[in-house]
Formats: sequence, structure tokens, C-alpha cells
Amino acid sequence: MPELYTSGNKNISQDAAPHNPLASFCLRPEKIKFETQEAQEKVILFLRQHPIVNIPWIVIVIVLFFAPRVLEFFPLLTFLPERFQQAALILWYLVLMAFALEKALAWFFNVYIITDERIIDVDFHNLIYKEVSDAKIDKIQEVKHTMGGVAGVMFNYGNIYIQTAGAQPSFDFESVPNPSGVTKILQELRTEEEIEAIEGRVR
Repeated sequence: MPELYTSGNKNISQDAAPHNPLASFCLRPEKIKFETQEAQEKVILFLRQHPIVNIPWIVIVIVLFFAPRVLEFFPLLTFLPERFQQAALILWYLVLMAFALEKALAWFFNVYIITDERIIDVDFHNLIYKEVSDAKIDKIQEVKHTMGGVAGVMFNYGNIYIQTAGAQPSFDFESVPNPSGVTKILQELRTEEEIEAIEGRVR
């Protein structure tokens, strides 16, 4: 695996990468900013869950989309006037659309950010409520990752578990791509923070 993070100068690759809005693993994205970002703080990694986690709900949406066509062969709603049957069909597709939109937004806005100073976990609950947690890199005590199942191994995604000495004792980055690479970057960031503390360097 190539060196993603060069210890000693806090530089991941020489050039920032263009950011694909739908990317689930973006190394040094050049256009990513967030609300509480400090002036000199640099985004090292921008993460989402691997796109493969969307397959189950996409399959459900496809099946339910065609379900009314299948049900035409079974006279379940024939006792209703035609107008009510049409209203029920419209309601069905509206609910299905809302379900698909909620799942897509949850995947898009639930993100994990690693900067040269801290880790940030953004939990998107709905359009009017989100929860943001962060911890300084020097508060990280332990980082480990797991890759479970055939899909996890085939598509190289898994969970990262981070223990901290901060206000929030643990962070879970779930189903993220390249978990071993992310873990390595976090470990090297920790090492650099420890070196800075020993040498008395203040950023």
C-alpha cells in the first residue's frame, strides 16, 4: 500500500485532490470546508459509508416500485371506487419516494472528516437535526478496524473504532472504504502529535 501520510510534515500527497460530491473516500479534498474549521486546519480525509451499503434499500425501492403492477393480477382493491384506487396508488409512490429520499440523504450527509488536528463525526438524523461530534488527534488513545463478511473483503470496506480521552469516549466510522489505510493515517497523525508535544512545538 502506498504511503498515504508522510509523518513529520503532515502532508498527504503533494497535491490536493478534486472532490467528487458523491465520493466515499476523498484524500485531501480541495473544496471541502465545514462550519467549525479553523484558519490553518487542513482536511486530510473525507469519508462516507461505502456506496455498496445502499444496495439493500435500492433493491427494496425497485421491488416496491413494481409491486402495484404485480398486484394488478390480484383483485385486492377492486371493492374501492376507481378514484380511491388511483389515490391509493399515488400515496404508495409518494411514501416510496419519501423512503428513498430519506435513505439517500442519510447516506450523503452522514460523513466522517479527519483533519490534521481532529476527527469529526457528522450524524444526519433529518433535515432539521444533525449531531456533530469531534475529538482532538492528541486525545486518541486507540484505533482499530474490522472487515467482516465476503462483501467487506471484496470491496475493501469495514468499521473503524476510535477510543479517545475526550468528552466523547468513542467514535465509530461505519462501513468506510479502505479501513486499514484510514487507520494507518490516524496512527501516523497521533505519532506526529506526540512528537510535537515532546519537542514543544506549538502550531
